[in-house]
Amino acid sequence: MLINCVAYQDGKRLAEVPVPRIGEFLHRPGCFVWVALKDAEPDEVKQMQDQFKLHELAVEDALHGHQRPKIEEYGDSLFGVVHTIEMNDGELRVGELDIFVEENYVLSIRNKSEHGLLDVRARCEREPHMLKQGAAFVFYALLDAVVDRYFPVIDALESELEMVEEQIFAKGSERANIERLYQLKRKVMVLKHAVFPLMEAVSKLYGGRVPRICMSTQEYFRDVYDHLYRINTSIDNIRDTISTAIQVNLSMVTIDESEVNKRLAAWAAIFAVATAFFGIWGMNFEVMPELKWRYGYPAAILVVALVCGYLYRRFRKSGWL
Repeated sequence: MLINCVAYQDGKRLAEVPVPRIGEFLHRPGCFVWVALKDAEPDEVKQMQDQFKLHELAVEDALHGHQRPKIEEYGDSLFGVVHTIEMNDGELRVGELDIFVEENYVLSIRNKSEHGLLDVRARCEREPHMLKQGAAFVFYALLDAVVDRYFPVIDALESELEMVEEQIFAKGSERANIERLYQLKRKVMVLKHAVFPLMEAVSKLYGGRVPRICMSTQEYFRDVYDHLYRINTSIDNIRDTISTAIQVNLSMVTIDESEVNKRLAAWAAIFAVATAFFGIWGMNFEVMPELKWRYGYPAAILVVALVCGYLYRRFRKSGWL
């Protein structure tokens, strides 16, 4: 679906452009066309390929989707793939933004993402002195908008981790805690797969040998890299904390099992003593001490009770019961 198709010249909005007339604006000095598509059909992408002469390999990646975040050069043009991450009822939804950039055009194709990018266009139009830098600044603005949306996701993951940490020492919550920690770890890895490859790709857009179209906007891409670096550091910190929390939770499970084993061992020792006494007195020998004593049975019960009571007291005192 076509969201908008607008021509800009010298940093100012020139006109809404029908798709068949895009070619009329591509060769104007200081002019570029910015097209935005959402969940584009193959014939729409093919139409844009014909208008902008897009490289067939880049178009193939955009049509197939599910690409690793990357930025590739095709002659004088760039093709970028960025993952959009949205939090929906506690679950992460991963979308994709494919961006084609050359000096005289920007084409963005948004897939499986509910959050639009109209605010990016509005921001650029409010800053004509920046928009005057052309398509490269729009490329930066799109990257910056997607990356900035990672920060609320990081905050939500950190809040969720804090909630789990508060429950780690609660009795009977060990299994639920481990399940929540592993679910949280999976979400963190989803974000990691979006951030780390993009950080590597953006690092090639400033300093050293950079694409010609990005020469005048290197400092902006460095700013995007700084944001990605901060997010990546936060992700690593969350992963470390999750690993620590899992180890603590498993340790709590081991401690609880040890307590149970100690109780079982203590009761087993008490009953073993009683069993030993009754086993001895239950032997069928003709001549046994106190065999025919009138008070032999109560005395035997009393001895067993005293010994078991003594053992119970000692185990209680040592914390086994």
